[in-house]
Amino acid sequence: MHALSSLSQLPVGQSGIIQSMPTGRAGLTRLRELGLTPGAKVTMVRRAPLGEPIEITVRGSHLAMRNHEAADISISLA
Repeated sequence: MHALSSLSQLPVGQSGIIQSMPTGRAGLTRLRELGLTPGAKVTMVRRAPLGEPIEITVRGSHLAMRNHEAADISISLA
């Protein structure tokens, strides 16, 4: 079994599978619309020099988000 962590803890270059996301929050609803859904594979592309925003790829798209948003997304390492 792979360890669970949050998307904000994923090292650059590593991939993970989204396990869960909280519902009812506007910012995360928008991310869901962009393809961040349970079962989707995400890869950490890079972090800005001060640690945020982070850039990830999901379903062929590059997305940027803040660490506090990524911290609410549970993943398992791929």
